[in-house]
Amino acid sequence: MTAHKGSLAYLVSRYPAVSHTFILREVLGLRRLGWTVHVASVNPPDRTPDRMTPDEAEEARTTYCLKSHGAAGALSALFWALTHNPKGLIRALALAWSLGRGARRLYSLAYALEAMMVARWMDKRHHSHLHAHFGTVGSTVGVLVKAYSGCTLSVTIHGPDEFDDVPGQHLVLKMQRADHVICISQFARSQLMRLSPPHCWPKMQVCRLGVDTQHFVPRATTRAPAPTRLLSVGRLAPAKGQLLMVQACAHLKAQGAEFHLTVVGDGPDRQRLQQAVQDARLSDCVTFTGALNTAEVHRQLQQADAFVLPSLAEGIPVVLMEAMASGVPCVTTPVNGIPELVRHDVNGLLATPGDVDALSTQLGRMVADQALRARLGQAARQMVCEHYDTHRNVDGLSHLFSAMERRRAGTEPVLALRAGT
Repeated sequence: MTAHKGSLAYLVSRYPAVSHTFILREVLGLRRLGWTVHVASVNPPDRTPDRMTPDEAEEARTTYCLKSHGAAGALSALFWALTHNPKGLIRALALAWSLGRGARRLYSLAYALEAMMVARWMDKRHHSHLHAHFGTVGSTVGVLVKAYSGCTLSVTIHGPDEFDDVPGQHLVLKMQRADHVICISQFARSQLMRLSPPHCWPKMQVCRLGVDTQHFVPRATTRAPAPTRLLSVGRLAPAKGQLLMVQACAHLKAQGAEFHLTVVGDGPDRQRLQQAVQDARLSDCVTFTGALNTAEVHRQLQQADAFVLPSLAEGIPVVLMEAMASGVPCVTTPVNGIPELVRHDVNGLLATPGDVDALSTQLGRMVADQALRARLGQAARQMVCEHYDTHRNVDGLSHLFSAMERRRAGTEPVLALRAGT
């Protein structure tokens, strides 16, 4: 039987969510290693239970959702906070007031109410450590929870969203207030170092995300080489660069390339992308599936010959790891943390961000050369198995949390945290 390691409260803006399945895998992995992990979500899940996997449905059932308790739940938590720790409540409200300007102070005070809900939930479950994913709203609430209760706080920073609005996300304040900061890439850590005073740097540790390399495996059978099946998975949004992908596909078709592109996902750009496909007369070689759950994405990867993600901004996309673990070579862009995962002509192809000609050139190479796809796909899986396996990386995260526990107990110095990276 696995020894009990300690307890953790997780706070996420939305859980479970189709685009954040890595958080679910992280939570389940920590539990298997002996941690007691309870999750609070600011917002309800993004799907109904019938569209979830069994693990997702179970997490949705047991997760504490703040918004589902409404104004009555917030006022009840405020009264609880006032009676249990009035000084802490004043600290949290004062901090919330300082975070906003003008009408935005109302949002900050709403975050303070949510923080009291989280604090009461943590108190009932005897949690003294809170971990928040993303440096956005969830970690804002987390900072206010700490101001109220004095709990220890850790935050996982992903990028790029946090770096798009550093003042609005109060990112510098969060780096100063958090006890520990976990970065999914060295790029994310470098950006936080740029924003923070040097005395904050030791608390910033790189612990990469990962995928289950025993689940995402290369397909066992081969198939006819043409047409080449291209796959793209992700939120349909300008930052993902999918319009460039459609334009590059138009170039390929004009050159006589044989391919079919499947686009998985939904988002604000869907109508524009579908119109672009129609205008470019690509309807016979581009299919939109809408959002799919993890099992359905896995099936798509088993049928794909190459993966495309021409992002303009990213952290390190987990979907790239899933494709690479499946032996599917990727065409993507060297933005933010992606070059830490994909190396040009070694385990994938990189196209200049925002450059349709560069993207169509690299896609053309991938479509035309089956031997290239095989070489890159094999190297891609090796990279993920060695550096982005979820079991190995969650184990590293567990070591970080254990070091945090020892620090709280006063038995381990700050620099010992680096042993878990």
